[in-house]
Amino acid sequence: MKMNLASRTTRITPSPTLQLSATVKSLVAQGQRIFDFTAGEPSFDSPDEAKQAAVTAIQSGFTKYTAVTGIDELKDAIIEKFQHDQGLAYSRSQIVVSCGAKHSLFNLAMALFETGDEVIIPTPYWVSYPEQILVADATPVFLPTSEARNYAIDLSALKNTITKQTKAIIINSPCNPTGSMYSRETLQGIATLAMQHNLLVISDEIYEHIIYDDHQHCSIATVHPDMPQHTVIVNGASKTYSMTGWRIGYAAGPEAILKAMGNIQSQSTSNPTSIAQKAAVGAMQGGTQFIEHMVHELDIRRRAIVEGFNQIPGIHCPMPAGAFYAFPNIADLLGRQFQGKVLSTPFDLANFFLHEAKVACIPGEPFGTQAHLRFSYTGPLPVIEEGLHQLTQAIAQLD
Repeated sequence: MKMNLASRTTRITPSPTLQLSATVKSLVAQGQRIFDFTAGEPSFDSPDEAKQAAVTAIQSGFTKYTAVTGIDELKDAIIEKFQHDQGLAYSRSQIVVSCGAKHSLFNLAMALFETGDEVIIPTPYWVSYPEQILVADATPVFLPTSEARNYAIDLSALKNTITKQTKAIIINSPCNPTGSMYSRETLQGIATLAMQHNLLVISDEIYEHIIYDDHQHCSIATVHPDMPQHTVIVNGASKTYSMTGWRIGYAAGPEAILKAMGNIQSQSTSNPTSIAQKAAVGAMQGGTQFIEHMVHELDIRRRAIVEGFNQIPGIHCPMPAGAFYAFPNIADLLGRQFQGKVLSTPFDLANFFLHEAKVACIPGEPFGTQAHLRFSYTGPLPVIEEGLHQLTQAIAQLD
């Protein structure tokens, strides 16, 4: 039987990060030792508070359907988090708990975007933003930023990018893949334009607690009294509490938008896993020390990988302010050859590193750049150090 697939399936591609992670796992299963820097998740175990809350939920029989948009106990913990961390006041009707932050973003795209809409995305960007917009039949519009300006948004360029079709702007701070953060001044400029043009800002704040040095996270919803009505914040337990597999994300924003997101979720997944919701409550109520410990350890690894990159000829890597990714510039390595084959693109170089150095990383193309690779530094320090050594040895073989 021949079946024509829906046209939306031709507009998107599978997640390259998940595909490459699967390739790495396959090589490991074949007995190869791979230094894996692809993971978009912390290597730390989930907090004991989360695990104990999950065990208690199972033992007490909390294993049935819940309210579609999340249990009140978790919504109240999320509301308290926003009040404590940002001074933002939300009600339960303004919160939707979903099966991960990616699911929250997908629900939002389905609720908001349609044919003819434009959504501005600063580059480099997380790989799923444009794909989800395309699934919603809308058009992603890319706003280039530069490494030289620490990937800050040029407000004049942003203003010139806005058209009558623009419906929203997506921002991500700290950013995947760059690790950069937006200043309060930049956020105020974005907010001014959003309010002037009646645009929604989708603020992906999933890495808000993973920041280093003297940097401070600022949510765009806090920079003007009217911005909460122009902002949907997306967050979750995955990164902050190393709970990626539990699949708990959430969104907060204007009630009408969140109601539409809940309606869409009611006809797709229904509620997130009951047990995982209880685990998230446990993490949010008792995981402060866990976050502090994890960020301290990630900071050590951050410094090790960035300092190591900057000692390798042909690589330059800025120090990320947040998240857990290094985003080295490898432009000086492009065009070099290995055994007569020219390495012309980040994909070529990542493939070379995988097969010749046994080092797995993500090429820059899916993030919207032709000059970078993404390395996650969540793994143990010895793995980072040996991986850097392998890279150095492999690069020395290039002509």
